[in-house]
Amino acid sequence: MTRIAAYVPDLMDRSKVAGAAPRATFVSSPADLPAAAAAGADLVVVDLSRPGVLDALAQLGAVRTIGFGSHLDRELLAAAAAAGCDEVLPRSKFFAALQELLA
Repeated sequence: MTRIAAYVPDLMDRSKVAGAAPRATFVSSPADLPAAAAAGADLVVVDLSRPGVLDALAQLGAVRTIGFGSHLDRELLAAAAAAGCDEVLPRSKFFAALQELLA
């Protein structure tokens, strides 16, 4: 079973992630992500639009990461990929494929 740590502060988005991965652990700050990854998370999911997320990505090490953000913010999506995010998706594609991505 995949152990998921997530930084998804928006309550609507969080409820969708929780519905697809009921055992996901949600952190309250991007600064908490490295500790969650070190505690055994196999996958980290992040809302790229939130401050501090790009900095946290660089500290996650080898854990697989999926980030989502606005399809209009191409610079942010590119910056996330450059920061080491394994999969960077527009919000609509992320939520359309949520079950498969979190499996």
